[in-house]
Amino acid sequence: MSLLRSVATVSGFTFLSRILGFVRDFVIARSFGADAATDAFFVAFKLPNLLRRMFAEGAFSQAFVPLLGEYHKQRGAEETRLLINRTGSVLGATVLLVALLGIWWAPAIVTISAPGFLDDPAKFDLAVTLTRITFLYIFFMSMVAFAAGILNTWSKFSVPAFTPVLLNISLILMAVFAQGWFDPPVKALAWGVIIGGILQLALQFYALHKIDCLPRFSLNLKACWQDPGVRRIGLLMVPALLGVSVSQISLLLNTVFASFLESGSISWLYYADRLMEFPAGMLGVAIGTVILPSLTRHHHGGDKAAYSSLLDWGLRLCFLLTLPAALGLAILAVPLISTLFMHGAFTARDVSETSHALVAYSIGLSGLILVKVLAPGFYARQNLKTPVKIAITALVATQLMNLVFIGPLKQAGLALSIGLAACLNAALLYHGLRKAAIYEPLPGWRRFLGKVGVALAIMSTILLLGYRDDAFWLQAPIVERMLWLGGLITAAGIAYGATLFILGFRPKDFRKT
Repeated sequence: MSLLRSVATVSGFTFLSRILGFVRDFVIARSFGADAATDAFFVAFKLPNLLRRMFAEGAFSQAFVPLLGEYHKQRGAEETRLLINRTGSVLGATVLLVALLGIWWAPAIVTISAPGFLDDPAKFDLAVTLTRITFLYIFFMSMVAFAAGILNTWSKFSVPAFTPVLLNISLILMAVFAQGWFDPPVKALAWGVIIGGILQLALQFYALHKIDCLPRFSLNLKACWQDPGVRRIGLLMVPALLGVSVSQISLLLNTVFASFLESGSISWLYYADRLMEFPAGMLGVAIGTVILPSLTRHHHGGDKAAYSSLLDWGLRLCFLLTLPAALGLAILAVPLISTLFMHGAFTARDVSETSHALVAYSIGLSGLILVKVLAPGFYARQNLKTPVKIAITALVATQLMNLVFIGPLKQAGLALSIGLAACLNAALLYHGLRKAAIYEPLPGWRRFLGKVGVALAIMSTILLLGYRDDAFWLQAPIVERMLWLGGLITAAGIAYGATLFILGFRPKDFRKT
């Protein structure tokens, strides 16, 4: 299967997941609005989600996938299977312990992550309760990330890409049908997270069974840890964990800042982040997921030219797809938010405040996705120290910008800090790859960016001409808003694609095996 087709497969399933994610957020916004209860849930869900990204999908995957690729390519099936069994045993035991400690220390965790809640005892107590329910999610999702690393190494991208759909389905069903069973009703969302985690793990393990890679867990953790491969993963995870922790700590610190703003600020940031994550997940995660195993194979095969060419391909594809997404989010912030979320308890003011954060996020969208392409250039070579140093620089920059922006821009300032720091991160990663002679740009970049710029200008003209005004998006019937927004996005997309086609772009130009 070509890399472009693999990216399309992962993007397609991610698109389905994101669509259901919007349905989920629509249901949550309609049922709960943006208030103290939703703030408590989003804080409670953020912590295990943050640890999942740090420990499982982040540091573990960055250390595990390149080493598993090395075993799969250079060693026999028996050694590879033994590595899978012993790694799974150590990972499972570790994250289960972390989850149990998180449940026990929930009050301290909420105090650290949302100190502003201390002024409202009811809000604080609810956040603690929801944290205790959701914290076991890190165990399920860590094992899901472990299974996904194996499946992706075997080029089985479809199941890991589809798996997040199950979490969205679980949350939608719990919000619609089960909230009446709980007091307060927001607890239904917390239990929906756990049910979703169980379903995702079951699907991934079934897929491992189908390719005869289902791990056999061992209680002899000492013997597992003494395995040279497991120890290498552990050593590689140290800088990886620090690097991933930096970006996630940045998000956590933003929550700390936001907890001191008025009630609803955390929710406004959440809904803006959800819209920003739509292209980030579809494009950044898809390209990063597909490119890392391929870079690993080129590295162990000693093909430096193919390695550099693959990075060049990823960067061009990234710019081609992310720049129109970022521009579209910035111009259509109010139309998107009002159409998707302004129902029930979600008010016109919520639309306005969320749109400010979304516009700020869109400025850094390309940087966020570029990091997903550039960082694997180091990970595949098992060089995790360089991305860590760069991530620390980005963290410091984020917090300095928070101090500058939060006063005049409120929650939008926090979003802007993350976006600008992501651009800084991407720029420093690019500089590092070039300095180490890992990546050499292929000819034609100026012409490529010039053509993309022309297409973006035409696309933005279409969007601005068809925008109408904010009053329409806040007052028109929902069906009219949906039809107009759908038509506007379709027209702009066609204009962008047609312009690129006229300027000489063809899908075959981006095929890569």
